[in-house]
Order: sequence, then structure tokens, then C-alpha cells
Amino acid sequence: MKFALDPTPFHSTHSLLEFPALAAELGYKYLQMTPHRDFIPFFTHPKADDELVRQFRKACADAEVEVASVLPVLRWSGPDETMREAAVRYWKRAVQITVDLGCTQMNTEFSGRPEKPEESEAAFYKSMEELVPVFEREGVHVAIDPHPDDFVEEGLAALRVIRGINSPSIGMVYVASHTFHMKDEPLQIMRAAGERLRVVHVSDTMNHHASHGLRYITNPPGNDVRVHQHLKIGDGDVNWDEFFGGLGEIGFLDREDTVMVSSVFAENENADEVSRYQLRTMQDRVAKASR
Repeated sequence: MKFALDPTPFHSTHSLLEFPALAAELGYKYLQMTPHRDFIPFFTHPKADDELVRQFRKACADAEVEVASVLPVLRWSGPDETMREAAVRYWKRAVQITVDLGCTQMNTEFSGRPEKPEESEAAFYKSMEELVPVFEREGVHVAIDPHPDDFVEEGLAALRVIRGINSPSIGMVYVASHTFHMKDEPLQIMRAAGERLRVVHVSDTMNHHASHGLRYITNPPGNDVRVHQHLKIGDGDVNWDEFFGGLGEIGFLDREDTVMVSSVFAENENADEVSRYQLRTMQDRVAKASR
């Protein structure tokens, strides 16, 4: 398993080409590349040309850091057909960038709209008809996260949609901060996912169902929003014994093709300290769960 840093907290303080050296300084051997304005931005065409990709790969080599996963977020399930077609084109370029970086793992979100689930699912499978052959030809695995506000948000429902693609190149992401939005119990999701689970994001969050739904910053409860945090381990309500124990049970921790990402977004002002804390805590938890 690879421990990776999501450099999102450093987007305003470091350039793209500084991320590999930063990761190494913080103790990480791997990066997960999330949307960045100079790389693969949210929802729009990738902005990295071949020369920038070459420079970034060199920066990784110089720092002895590898890219463990690449995470584009594109509207491949959008009910608007023009935008869906554009997202498929953007995906093809994102795949090429990933391959050129020497990486074979991508992860993403379902996207689409929860108020239009049937239209979004139809758009998703239509995109898959064109993209799955690309993934399979390039040897890239794509893991998908049922993100809050996607057309599919629940854990087991997400696995059913993934299973329907009928390709070993497609799997699942479990994001700990989405635990209380996924409806199903974490262990139930992990056990059902099995080897389809390829990437996990490690960050804490509060249980918005607790205290009669009054625990959050939105009041009254029931507002049509999906609030969740990406806090450091221990600052929320995620059951970390269950999380790491479940990963150990299904063999996730012992595989060479899995990625565990620190994805704390709530403390940019303490990002260095938090990133080191996350790595140290993940390593300790994994060691304990692996005994």
C-alpha cells in the first residue's frame, strides 16, 4: 500500500513543480494529484502540456517521489450532453497525462446531479461506453467516489453502479469524510467492495445525524445541502478502529496496488504540521491493524 499526500492545502503557497519536493520534506514517498489550475482543473480541459508533464515527472524523480494517483473531477455524468461530450474529451487527455507520469491509478467522483438521478446515470454509462476501452487499452484503473451531491451518494448503491460497468478497470474510492453521507455501514461497504476498493482518503468529519441534526453549521436541519469536513484524524466522529480494522480485514493494507491518501482541507494554516501528523498516525494505525 502507498501512503500519499494530497497537496490541495498547499495550492496557494507552492507551485505545481514544488509539490514533489514538498511531499518528500513532509515524509511522503507518493503524491495524489487533485485538481489544480496548472494541471487538471475542476470541470475544464487539462492545462498541462507535454513539456509541463515532463518537468513535473523530473521534479518527482529529483525528489524521489512518485505519483500514486491522479484525480480529475469532470462532468462525465452531466445531464447536459454538450458538457458530457466535452468531459469525455477532457478525460482522454487526463488519461494520457497520467500514463506519461508513469501512474496507472486514477480516481474521481460520479458527478451528475442528485435531483436528476436517471438522466445522470444514463449519461454516466454513455461516457463509460467510450472511456472504458481507453482505460483498458492504457492499463489505467479508475476508482470512483460516491461524493455528497453526486447522482449516487450511498456506498452500496455506488458499488452496484460500478458493477454494472462490467470492467475490472473500474473500482471504488472510500472517503472517510463521506462516511455519514453514504448511509450504509463502513464495514458493510468495505466487505462488499473487496478488491474493487483501490483508494481511500483519510480525513475526519462530524456526524451530521447526531444531536438531532443540530450539530452542523446549517440550521434548521434538513437544509438541502451536503455539509461535511475534511479534518485531521481524531477531530471528528469517524470510528478509526473500524475504518483501519475493516481495511485490514479485506486485505487492503497488504496490497501493492492500493493507495491511502491524507486529504485534510480544513487547516491550511497548519498544513505542514497536519500532514506530518496524518502520515505518522496512518502508519501507526496501519501497523496496529496489520498485526
